[in-house]
Amino acid sequence: MSSNEEEKLLSYNGEVLIFQLSQGDLAKEGTAKTCRLRVRRMTFNRSTSTFIQKSTGIFSMHGEYSGFEMICCSCAADFRTGINLPCVVIRRNKKKSVFKYFLLLLHSSNEFEQRMNFTLDYEMKDDIKILNGPSILWRHNRTSFYISSQNDTIVSAPVEFSSIKWAGEVENLGTILFGVGEPHSTNRESSERSSKSDYAVWGTEFYAYSVESQKILSGSYFLPHAYGSVVTCIHICATKVVNTVLRISLIALTQKNQLIWFQDGIPKNLCQLPFQDPCALQVMASDGGDLLYIVSFRSSDVCAIWKKNFQVASKWQKVKSVLVDDFVGTGTEQLLLDFKDTFNTDCLTSFKITDLVDVNYSNDAFDPMENDLFEHNLQENYSLTVQALERRLQIGLTNIQELQKHLLLKERVLSKSCKALVGLVQGKAYIPPYEEKDILVSLCGEKKQLPHSLKEKSSDTYHDSEHVIEKMWYRVLEDHLVVGVEIKNSFLSFLNDVTLSLLMDQVCTSNPPIIQCKNSVIKLDKVSFPATLSSPCETESVAKRIKLTLHNKERKNSFHDQSSDANCIQVFTVVTALSPLLAFHNFCCIVMLHARWGENSGRFGETCTVPCGKLSLSIEDISSGKYSVTLPEKNKPLKEPMEDLCTLLAVFHKFCFQITSPDCTLTSVKIWLLRHMECETVKEFPDSFLCKSLGALNGTLFSWKQKSPFEGILTVY
Repeated sequence: MSSNEEEKLLSYNGEVLIFQLSQGDLAKEGTAKTCRLRVRRMTFNRSTSTFIQKSTGIFSMHGEYSGFEMICCSCAADFRTGINLPCVVIRRNKKKSVFKYFLLLLHSSNEFEQRMNFTLDYEMKDDIKILNGPSILWRHNRTSFYISSQNDTIVSAPVEFSSIKWAGEVENLGTILFGVGEPHSTNRESSERSSKSDYAVWGTEFYAYSVESQKILSGSYFLPHAYGSVVTCIHICATKVVNTVLRISLIALTQKNQLIWFQDGIPKNLCQLPFQDPCALQVMASDGGDLLYIVSFRSSDVCAIWKKNFQVASKWQKVKSVLVDDFVGTGTEQLLLDFKDTFNTDCLTSFKITDLVDVNYSNDAFDPMENDLFEHNLQENYSLTVQALERRLQIGLTNIQELQKHLLLKERVLSKSCKALVGLVQGKAYIPPYEEKDILVSLCGEKKQLPHSLKEKSSDTYHDSEHVIEKMWYRVLEDHLVVGVEIKNSFLSFLNDVTLSLLMDQVCTSNPPIIQCKNSVIKLDKVSFPATLSSPCETESVAKRIKLTLHNKERKNSFHDQSSDANCIQVFTVVTALSPLLAFHNFCCIVMLHARWGENSGRFGETCTVPCGKLSLSIEDISSGKYSVTLPEKNKPLKEPMEDLCTLLAVFHKFCFQITSPDCTLTSVKIWLLRHMECETVKEFPDSFLCKSLGALNGTLFSWKQKSPFEGILTVY
C-alpha cells in the first residue's frame, strides 16, 4: 500500500471488505483534486487457506484544494429496506475551519450511494459511531450530536456526556445513548467545596438518553454509580421490560484491566485481563454453543474469554485488526485475526481464522499443511473415539449424580454452620432443630478451646478476644485490602497454625459468605546489631579486600542472630482483592482468627476460634485515602511504620538470595543499599530498606539479615 492510501477492514456476510482511500494528483491548474474510494470483496478459500478477491467497486470524489479522509466504517440497517449494509463516513476539508462529511452506502452490486452530507465548523474527533438508519453520532465539547438520513437534521442531546460508553437500539426504548456525565445535583459551588478525591468518585454519573422520546433514563439500571470513573467500554447483551421495570445484562471493561458481567446493575462475575489498557469489545458465538468475549487492547494485543467460566481462552499479540463473522461457511462465527507483517503492509498477508474449538486456519508459511492434516485426523479418529466417549459419559453421569447429592449435603452444612458462627460472634446461642444436629460440625470446639490461663480470666468470646488480640488494623494498597492482627506475647507460645478469615457482615444476606483471601506471617526486628567487624564508613572496595584472620574465624563461630523475642514483632496478615467489594457502598466484614493451642500441639491438637473484631470501609474512605498506603517521598518516613511496612510486605512479591563470601567479609551490603540503591532505612526497623530512587526500582523493599561476617540473606520485595 502506498503512502497516500488509507485502508480499513470490515466483515459483511462472511466476506471481508477492504476499503482503500487513495488521494489523486492535483490538476494542472492546481485547483482540483480527485479522491477514489475503492472496495475489494474478499472470500476465504478453505482448500488453499487464502483469501481470494471476489469483486471490486470504485467511488470518485472531487473537490477544490481539499483533502479526503476515511473516518470510520461499520454495518447499519437502511430504514427504507431494513437490510444491513456497509457504511463509510468520509471527511473533506473545504477551507481552514470548514469540514464537510459524507455517509456512503455500499450495495451488493458494489455501487456506492451517498445517503447523507452535512457541513461543520469543527472537526469530529470523539465517540464517532454509525447507527441504524443509517445515522451518525458524535460528541464535541461535552455535547452529543445525532443526525439521521431520514431527516438530515442535526439534533443535540440535553445531557452533557464526558464520554459515551455505548450507543445502539434497545427494545421498547429505541436508540439509546449511554455515557458518563455530571450529576444533576452537582454544581460548581458544591464541587469547589468538595475535595478532589470526592469529586473523582461522586462527580460523575451514568445516564441513558433516548433519542426518539428525548428522555433521560437513570444509569442505575445499567451500572452501579461507583464504576462511573473506571468503566471504559460496555456491551449490552440483553434487555427486557418486566412489570414496567427495565432489566439489563451487560459486560464492561474497566481501567483496572478487568472484564465484569453486570445483571440489573449488580456485578455477577469478573475476569482479570492479561494485558493493559483494554479499548474495544466484541462478542462471538462459538460452535459449542457458548459465547466468547473478544477484548482488544491499545497495545495491539487481543484475548478471548469464555462466558461459561470467565476464564481466558486464548491471547494473541501484534494484531492489526479483529473481525467476527462466518468466514469459513460453517453456519457459526469465527474469529479473524489480521497480524502485523513487517515485510508487507497490505491486509490479510498474515492472518488466522479460529473458533477455539474445531476451526483453525492460518497462512503460516512454515507449516502450510497444518490445517489439512488437522481436518484429516479429525475424520480418521472420529470413529475410534466415539465409542470410548460414550462409555465415559455413562460413567460420568453416575458420578455427577453422586456429586450432586454430596453438594446438597455440603450446602446444608455450610448454611447451618454460618448461622451458628454468626450467632457465636454476636454472642447469641444457636440451638439447631433436632433433625439438623446430625449434619452440623463444630467449628470452634467445646469450652476448652483456649489455654487454661485464659479460662481463668474470662469465659465468654468477647473477653477472649480482648485477652488474646493485642491489635487489629487494616490498610488499602492499590487493589488490595490488607488486614493485620497482632497476638499478645503471652499467647504466642500456645498458638500454632494461625490463620485469619474474613466473613461478610451485610444486612441483606442471611448467610454471610467467606471472602477469598491469602494469609501470611510477618516477623520484624526492632533492633539491628552490627553485622561486621569493620567500620560502616568503609567503602565496598576496601571491605572486599579484608582477608580472613584467625580472629575472624573465631568470631564466625560465635556470631548468631542476636534478636530476641522481646525485640521481634510478629504480625498475621490476610490479603484480599478490593475490586469485587466496590459494589457495596459501605463494606463491613468480621475478622476471625483460627489456631491450634497447646505448647506441644500437633496436627491433631485442639482448635480454637477467636473473633478479632469488625472492619468497615466505604468508597469515601477509599477515595479520600484514609486507609491508603502510599510510597513516601524522599527524606519522608512512612506515616505508620509498622502497619505500612507490613502491608507492603504482605502484598509485594518476595525473592530471597543467599549471599556468601568464603574469602572476604561482607562489610558493605547496607552501605550498598543506602548509597548506590538510594534506599532509606524504615523507622523503627533498621533491617528494612525502602528504595526511593527514580525508575523501575522505586518502591522496592530490601531486607538484609546477616548470619555471620561471611554469610547473609538478602530479601527483595
